[in-house]
Amino acid sequence: MKKTAIFVASLFLLFTAKAQDVHFGVKGGVNVSQLHFSDNSSSDSKVGLNLGILAHIHTSSKTWAIQPEFFYSMEGAKNVGNSGETYNLNYMNVPVLLQYMFENGFRLEGGPQVGFLLNANRKGGGVTVEDKLFKSTALSIPLGIGYLTSSGLGLDARYVFGLSDINALNNPTIYSNVFQLGLFYQLSDTKIHSHH
Repeated sequence: MKKTAIFVASLFLLFTAKAQDVHFGVKGGVNVSQLHFSDNSSSDSKVGLNLGILAHIHTSSKTWAIQPEFFYSMEGAKNVGNSGETYNLNYMNVPVLLQYMFENGFRLEGGPQVGFLLNANRKGGGVTVEDKLFKSTALSIPLGIGYLTSSGLGLDARYVFGLSDINALNNPTIYSNVFQLGLFYQLSDTKIHSHH
């Protein structure tokens, strides 16, 4: 599993190294995550953190950009089925977002995301149990809005809609949805200017 994550990271770096107009950046923020069960088990939202890197790649059009990201994300839910149990799911998420940029600094974003499960545990009654019941990957669609200031500091809010069932057992199906609020810092232009 970790090999897959390393492979994806290498692809990410190769892809961005070949692009001409790239702004690299760092990002971090807060997750409010929720698990939805097909048998209607109740659960409460869980707050976690996310932290990672991004590459903001301008296309030939001034209004469109592609932004692959690579970040650690703490997800799950609390008080599942009123049992008091907390499910902790830690992912390495790799979204590839298409961004529409407005001239005033605002941007709309959306695209596919694949999450690689790094570890999972259930915590209840003072006991933490490692959980093998979750699939190693999760597919989702983040949709959001961002704002970039002229200093390179920006704000980002997105809602991540879980598309794939993350339960490795037959039932119930479990979908993970996450609201993410974060700050990012985008480094200035990394284009190499030729001195002729």
